[in-house]
Amino acid sequence: MTRANRISLKSFSLAPLSAALLASTLAISPAQAQERDEFSVCWSIYAGWMPWAYADIEGVVDKWADEYGISIDVVQVNDYVESINQFTSGNVDGCAMTNMDTLTIPAASGVDSTALIVGDYSNGNDGIVMKNSDELADIEGSNVNLVQFSVSHYLLARALESVGLTERDIETINTADADIVGLFTSESTEAVTTWNPQLSAITEMPNANVVYTSAEIPGEILDLMVVNTQTLAENPELGHALVGAWYEVMELMANNDERALTMMADAAGTDLEGYRNQLAATYLYTDPAEAIELMESPELLDTMERVAEFSFEHGLLGDMAPNAGVVGIETPSGVFGDENNVLLRFNPSFTQAYLDAQ
Repeated sequence: MTRANRISLKSFSLAPLSAALLASTLAISPAQAQERDEFSVCWSIYAGWMPWAYADIEGVVDKWADEYGISIDVVQVNDYVESINQFTSGNVDGCAMTNMDTLTIPAASGVDSTALIVGDYSNGNDGIVMKNSDELADIEGSNVNLVQFSVSHYLLARALESVGLTERDIETINTADADIVGLFTSESTEAVTTWNPQLSAITEMPNANVVYTSAEIPGEILDLMVVNTQTLAENPELGHALVGAWYEVMELMANNDERALTMMADAAGTDLEGYRNQLAATYLYTDPAEAIELMESPELLDTMERVAEFSFEHGLLGDMAPNAGVVGIETPSGVFGDENNVLLRFNPSFTQAYLDAQ
């Protein structure tokens, strides 16, 4: 299951953290801070996150952690939502998640979160498939099956906007990602929005027409390694070790290392050809300089503003959120939203330090 249930706060039972819990976990003074040497990060199965599987199995993370005098436990969580739940609850120090889910789950729950690594963006891994038409505009009046309030929902909204339609012009039907492939064969199903590998399976079916993919909105659906901001500030070794391990594996991927790719494919439950097909729809930032350029660009802040507005319109920032800027989002090019409530940060300094050391 790939990025299973990439779904936001409104769609599952994780309650916002209480004020008392936040006070105890986020407001620790420097005097109270304790040095740590053991950390944990988690990930779930998705093409752009399989490098963490390889880095764990092959000891790449251990090597970089040893260099900085720490240990890092890399944990696979089978359910994507549960992995974010673990991060939001403070049970792990870092987690692989999308930019939208970082905003709407931990950040909206009051957990100060830092995007340490921008690993990739979906460049066709997410898409809309229709029956009986290959024109997106014909989706008007249709029922669309998808995981509601996930990045699939965001993709659908962006697609509708591109042809002058809104969500009022269609009807969304909440559908589990595990069911969506089988459901497409039903005569009553008119259109679906989903991600790989489900997307690939559906497109191979008769009368399946891909009418819009995430390749139309490059850089908007970002896949990240997110760490707790306070933990990172108190233990920068964690950030340096994770970034070093990540880009060591990125070098292998840039060089099309067949052994590494085969191990990632096996961990993802597919073969080398299948994994390469998924990577073809994934824009990996294998070059750290390019990842830094993205994080420093004004376009990233524009993207996050658009994501915040979508999230607010769908009630994903909390029932009491007064506006889309209730959670401040900080990038090197500026801040969107409440500067006194910055809870999502894009920090390229660790990637820059890695690049400078090369």
